[in-house]
Amino acid sequence: MSEKKSDYVRCRVILEMLGKPKEHIEKTIKDYIQKIREDGNFLVLKEKFSEPESKDELWAVFSEFEMVVKGIPALIGFCFDYMPSSVEIIKPEEFLLKNIDISNFINDLQAKLHTVDMVAKKLRMENDFLKRNIAKSFENYITTLLKLKSMDMKDISKFTGIQENDLSAFLKKLAEEKKIKKEGEEYSLV
Repeated sequence: MSEKKSDYVRCRVILEMLGKPKEHIEKTIKDYIQKIREDGNFLVLKEKFSEPESKDELWAVFSEFEMVVKGIPALIGFCFDYMPSSVEIIKPEEFLLKNIDISNFINDLQAKLHTVDMVAKKLRMENDFLKRNIAKSFENYITTLLKLKSMDMKDISKFTGIQENDLSAFLKKLAEEKKIKKEGEEYSLV
């Protein structure tokens, strides 16, 4: 697209962050806005920052700012890169887009969605791998403990650090797999 005044988009954006400690989240959002200021595709016109609010042991902050963006593709890229919670287009009131511009937008969108999908699948595989290995480690730890002596759930919880309510389902599963047995309140190896 050739650059003309009509190619620019003025918008109002809200970016939100959640984290801790309070000082870190305040600094991080200001650094984030500074990074946007330094990007050549955006011109930040005015900004304001909220006071941090405590939410469930975390701190929430937001920044509302107006900016000018070099065209719709840059605005879409901004949305993917910076993940704003809200974007309101102020100017222009109407857009005239060519089919090539829409095609490019859709293809860029698809490429970004495929990247997100690959990351999500990779994280899911890593998460499943970690869950299986942690479960196997706990199983080994519990069976090693039960080799020493029979124990009730309270003792197993004390040695493993797993809360009794979380441990209950795990011990039940091991019993169903006939790796341990329960007699009264005590667990032992089969």
